[in-house]
Amino acid sequence: MTVHFIGAGPGAPDLITVRGSKLLASCPVCLYAGSIVPTELLRYCPPDARLIDTAPLSLDEIELEYATAHRAGQDVARLHSGDLSVWSAVAEQIRRLEKLGIPYTLTPGVPSFAAAAAALGRELTIPEVAQSLVLTRVSGRASKMPEGETLAAFGATGATLAIHLAIHALDQVVAELKPLYGADCPVAVVVRASWPDENIIRGTLADIVPKLAADPAERTALILVGRSLGAEDFRESSLYDAYYQRRFRGRDAS
Repeated sequence: MTVHFIGAGPGAPDLITVRGSKLLASCPVCLYAGSIVPTELLRYCPPDARLIDTAPLSLDEIELEYATAHRAGQDVARLHSGDLSVWSAVAEQIRRLEKLGIPYTLTPGVPSFAAAAAALGRELTIPEVAQSLVLTRVSGRASKMPEGETLAAFGATGATLAIHLAIHALDQVVAELKPLYGADCPVAVVVRASWPDENIIRGTLADIVPKLAADPAERTALILVGRSLGAEDFRESSLYDAYYQRRFRGRDAS
């Protein structure tokens, strides 16, 4: 018996990986985060699968479901939104599985920042404008930010910021970043990226707060801040330059 943690992707059911969908189809038990995972994904599960919405459950109750399936010799598909590597609460579940001696696997999913960039039609790393992307958040009820991991510290680098779980604190985000990026710095709020009701609010650090107030969003929204969001007149990368010699191109260096 194995617990298979699966990244469900950002929302659209067809953005789950092939491996993830195959694992869902093979497991007689599926635990899924019903508050943020689209129910259409459950169609990949076997018709007689036991489906358990973890939204109302505590960690102890989730652990009990794993232990029950383990005793029955039933593989479990544990479906999380987005990708497992960030803000998934997988680490605390893995720690409990290891104490119980229950094996597990992790299958990555399409992360929300990638879906947001696709919705915007933008590359987030632009030559000589921005070559770093910082994934971060602000302190919330679930957990505080570690000391030193602040918007001001990250913003001082000038990197593009993908700020998760912070739509409720947009005023704070703007106040901390405006002195660093400038009032005219582009901002995009992507709400429910890849879902049927996806919405994009574009602006700058000067006007994004009133724009969001006019078109409010309460959750499942990503805030992107950085010059890369508006860069147009930038230098092209040398990667595809006709005279750029690289190992796999085989051009005559002369």
